[in-house]
Amino acid sequence: MKKLAIIFFALSFLSINAQLKIGYVDSDTIMEQLPEAQDAQKKIDAQIQEWQEELNKLEREWKSMFEDYERRKLSMSDQRRAEVEKELVTSEDNISAYRQEKFGVNGELFKKQEEVMKPVQNKVFTAIKDVAEEEELDFVFDRSGDIIFLYAKEEYDITNLVLEKLK
Repeated sequence: MKKLAIIFFALSFLSINAQLKIGYVDSDTIMEQLPEAQDAQKKIDAQIQEWQEELNKLEREWKSMFEDYERRKLSMSDQRRAEVEKELVTSEDNISAYRQEKFGVNGELFKKQEEVMKPVQNKVFTAIKDVAEEEELDFVFDRSGDIIFLYAKEEYDITNLVLEKLK
């Protein structure tokens, strides 16, 4: 909410000098209704399903191994018990590594989303820019999630002036 207040304060300051034309889009709605985005999401969902099935298989195998260990541990030698416990720990580590590799912060899912969604997002941003220019808008916001500038006329970019002021 604080960001929103700052943005509107800045825009009201700018509008003192000129009448601003502002537009907004709901990118979630656009992505839900755009066939290319739906196809891209289906590809991502199919990949997630495949990875999740493999993860479930690994977890079932670990659980089976653990249950077998629990049933037999009293009859095992200390050496055999240690070996099986080590196998269980290794299997658990492999499951964690697989989960991280596929679903982690920089995992394959993240890369797949970038690869599949980037062309769709570029198409959407190009359309937003074209519409903004056709409608002679000064700023376009995305109302989905955080307030994000999707388009702004270059004449409102004061980055260099702020840098000069700071020097």
